[in-house]
Amino acid sequence: MAPTRPRPVLDAGALAAAFAAAAKPRSAWRIGAEHEKIGVVAATGLPAPYDGPRGIAVLLEALAQRGAWTRTLDGEHLVALARGGERVTLEPGGQLELSGEPLSSLSEIEAEITGHLAELGPASRELGIAWLGVGFRPLGGLADVAWVPKGRYVVMRAYLPARGRRGHDMMKRTATVQANLDYADEEDAARKLRAVMSVTSIVTALFACSPLADGRDSGLQSVRAAAWLDTDPDRCGLLPFAFADGGLFRRYTEWALDVPMFFVHRDGYRPAGGMTFRRFLRDGFHGERATMDDWELHLSTLFPEARLRHYLEVRGADAGPLPMVLALPALAKGLLYDDDACRAATALTAHLSFAERLALRDEVPRLGLAAPVPGTGRPTQTVLDLARDLVALARAGLARVAPDEVDGLLPLDEVVATGRAPAERIRDAWRAAAGDGARLVEALRL
Repeated sequence: MAPTRPRPVLDAGALAAAFAAAAKPRSAWRIGAEHEKIGVVAATGLPAPYDGPRGIAVLLEALAQRGAWTRTLDGEHLVALARGGERVTLEPGGQLELSGEPLSSLSEIEAEITGHLAELGPASRELGIAWLGVGFRPLGGLADVAWVPKGRYVVMRAYLPARGRRGHDMMKRTATVQANLDYADEEDAARKLRAVMSVTSIVTALFACSPLADGRDSGLQSVRAAAWLDTDPDRCGLLPFAFADGGLFRRYTEWALDVPMFFVHRDGYRPAGGMTFRRFLRDGFHGERATMDDWELHLSTLFPEARLRHYLEVRGADAGPLPMVLALPALAKGLLYDDDACRAATALTAHLSFAERLALRDEVPRLGLAAPVPGTGRPTQTVLDLARDLVALARAGLARVAPDEVDGLLPLDEVVATGRAPAERIRDAWRAAAGDGARLVEALRL
């Protein structure tokens, strides 16, 4: 019997309704983490290949054999593993991502990530691969990074250079950590999305962990964040309607409908030629009608600073050392699962116009915590001042909703106490390594 084809979506209302259907009561709220890391040849720090006897494909196969993972192939190429609610996937430049299960506590997230790293370690060492906790590949140029042979990446790599100068940098050389949270209803989702959009530049500065690129100090705090500034304005950045009242699900749907699609997936990834989802919904594509699966795929190709799917994604943070990786879900939980902390976080930057928010987002990759806050009438106020307040709010929020988890914020306490984001420690390691790739790898490996 032939498989049942998904039913076509008839109108935009059904797309918006899918967000409402994902709402959960507070008692069912969970938190999840997604964590990317950058693979390098341990002896040199140069990019680890995908193919070959010591490549990442061999590593994935070793994991599959040792850990009862289910393999996912793209054509003949191994590109992902799944086990229960966990997934290990490859980003376009071979960055390895763990997408974890929705969990009840931060200690469970820590156990999940540390268990993954422990499982990853033996096969990586055998192949001479090390995994770095940084937001941007420090050694080797863009051309040195092999493309992962995945159909969707073939389409994206052709499309993005027409939208920004750094699309390939974003795809092949960046790494991030992400926290995923639930919402109770449309009003709660709107409140949380606004809070994240309000403080995203502060989060980027706190977690800045990518000052190196092309084997030198870039002078930036976050090369990763700088690359995202010049990737694709249609699908990246801040969303103006996040700061408006009313109707979030419909507003987000209307925005997503008008973002050009990368592809339509039917027996492979077929380039959509700049077609919007609105047009796909109305006219179809080469005889195919839009389905809810198409919508979910399209939502996964939108990259705003906070993303709405059947949960809310907190984005905008560099990947980094393990304590910082774990600090992001702690920060997100403290700010977004406590109503008072959520309101107060939004209020931190309520005085900023949207243009001023954009200006701050442009400055933070370069200046990080030292970036001046516009529109305050106080020339000496910096992002560090706001970051101190934000971490204190998260601590107070965690103390109310999960008091035994407040120590998850200790790495951020150190950042705001010293004024030094992880980027500065990477600079210290770079100077100490004195150009020795192997020494730098030892300082930055997870």
